[in-house]
Amino acid sequence: MKQLLPVTLALALTACGYGWKEEPASYPPSQQGTVVSGQGATGASGHKAANGEYVVQPGDTLFAIGFRNQIDYHDLANWNNISGDYVIRPGQVLRLTPPAGADGVLARPLPTPAPIIAAPKPIPIAPTLPGPVTQAPPVVMPTVPVLSVPPVPKPMPQGTSALRWQWPTTGDVIKTYNMAAGSKGIDITGELGQPVQAVASGKVVYSGSALKGYGELIIVKHDETYLSAYGHNRRRLVKEGDEVRAGQTIGELGVGPEQKPILHFEIRENGKPVDPLRYLPSN
Repeated sequence: MKQLLPVTLALALTACGYGWKEEPASYPPSQQGTVVSGQGATGASGHKAANGEYVVQPGDTLFAIGFRNQIDYHDLANWNNISGDYVIRPGQVLRLTPPAGADGVLARPLPTPAPIIAAPKPIPIAPTLPGPVTQAPPVVMPTVPVLSVPPVPKPMPQGTSALRWQWPTTGDVIKTYNMAAGSKGIDITGELGQPVQAVASGKVVYSGSALKGYGELIIVKHDETYLSAYGHNRRRLVKEGDEVRAGQTIGELGVGPEQKPILHFEIRENGKPVDPLRYLPSN
């Protein structure tokens, strides 16, 4: 059953100049403590997941499983022969590593190599015999066709993308990205219940609380490379499959593990966490 946001919050959003009046549905907090780990569980066929395998649990999505294990969802689908709709079912056993004998992952298309132009074959010349010197006819070399090779696009420097990012909420960054210390993103402090906004347009591919340590989590897919994640929401205002636009309110800032109002925010590039501060605009 849909519920309306408090009138005071709706007026605040309108006053802030977001340019639209929204009355989003509120998705209440998910039940905690009911999620069973897919590692070591038994699949629908009776197969028990071994190391490097995962049994899909109710509420799982391919994006969430990839996010949890820092695996690009393209690769996860490729290793498990999952079609482009990325549909998975509870009890399905997924491998989390490349198949045996695979040398790396080729889930994403590789650039087409430039064609190799063979060198012209040498033309044999008959030896000169003693006798009168005559003018030898000019040797005409065969014409080698010139192939037009499209220029190879230069890779974008690390920390840049074609997306136009914006901040997910207002506040101070109290924890920065540090993979060595286990921090996969940034923590932004703020007021309890303040708007959490999509940093770029995209599609919601996860909305729930099955990922331990993230609370009420929203994941948005922006393109075939980038995902953004918003953790510790008080309320989720979008569901899986929703299309969102940049700046749209998708949640309300909630309480983090230290019982303080924070938003935990991450950007994933091909499944791997990257430093959000290298993408978000400077204040």
